[in-house]
Amino acid sequence: MKFSLFVHMERWDEEISHSELFENLTELALMAEDGGFSTVWIGEHHAMEYTISPNPMPQLAYLAARTSRIRLGAGTIIAPFWNPIRAAGECALLDVISGGRMEVGLARGAYQFEFDRMAGGLPATDGGKYLRELVPAVQRLWEGDYAHDGEIWQFPTSTSVPAPVQKPGPPVWIAARDPDSHDFAVRSGCNVMVTPLMKGDEEVVALRDKFDTAVANHPEVKRPQLMVLRHTYVHPADEPDGWGPAAEAISKFYRTFDAWFGNKTTPTEGFLQPSPESKFAERPEFELDSLHKTAMIGTPEEVIERIRYYESLGVDEFSFWIDNSMSHEEKRKSLALFIEQVVPAFNAQH
Repeated sequence: MKFSLFVHMERWDEEISHSELFENLTELALMAEDGGFSTVWIGEHHAMEYTISPNPMPQLAYLAARTSRIRLGAGTIIAPFWNPIRAAGECALLDVISGGRMEVGLARGAYQFEFDRMAGGLPATDGGKYLRELVPAVQRLWEGDYAHDGEIWQFPTSTSVPAPVQKPGPPVWIAARDPDSHDFAVRSGCNVMVTPLMKGDEEVVALRDKFDTAVANHPEVKRPQLMVLRHTYVHPADEPDGWGPAAEAISKFYRTFDAWFGNKTTPTEGFLQPSPESKFAERPEFELDSLHKTAMIGTPEEVIERIRYYESLGVDEFSFWIDNSMSHEEKRKSLALFIEQVVPAFNAQH
């Protein structure tokens, strides 16, 4: 089992500067490298303070200079917002800067809010066709001269400049949920990243089953990697109620996600208030007891047990999603406990 860190700068009030948030993210990434994590992932989001990352590339390039071993993942860039030549070139440049440590995740995008501002109001539900055209075009550009005449993009013979260090290119990951996305990822030679969000481990099994079906349908392709991304918070064993603040914080995070996803309110200076708790009175998955069970919240032993279950399902990488609306100090303590007490349990197996 490999471990990775999924992290953004997240800002919940104006008291903390963006500069401080950047230093906080850097500290967490350096902790992850020292703790033996395989990858640090940073995504792409626009005009929203609660997940700050208009382009993961500059942050990852900075981390490339501050680190020596950990791999640097753009997870995920939003396909409709990128030209294939730009995507291939920026990823390859990060691969050069990092000495061949780049990984790229690609997604169709989720927030209509962003599509209204970045893609001229294109329906977010149309993002999938952009993803399916972008991925093979980027892969071909990494290989050399390539002309593209697609439904969305057309360009004369071009190549990725610079060329990536890794051959044929950086590993590509696809954020997948439905069977078609899993099938597209596997047949394209891409790894798969999934998130069960607020659903329980039965959803992890369902996503794994979709992945396994796609793998079985494409015996001509070497089995790719499967990553599971979960909100994670580890509390000391001698604090049995330590899960409570984490569940409350993750509830706030999801209610804020709901507000942005709903796209019904205009943000003020990049902030939106979380949707009110009353909205979710009939939604048991938002209850704190439920989040305690679905998010990866628990003592080190509880977390070890669940991740071992994921390992038994065939999951290759567990990504510690640290965004949760908590303070940097709380995140740092949780990550430190995970590194000190959870990671060694898996290192000892091998």
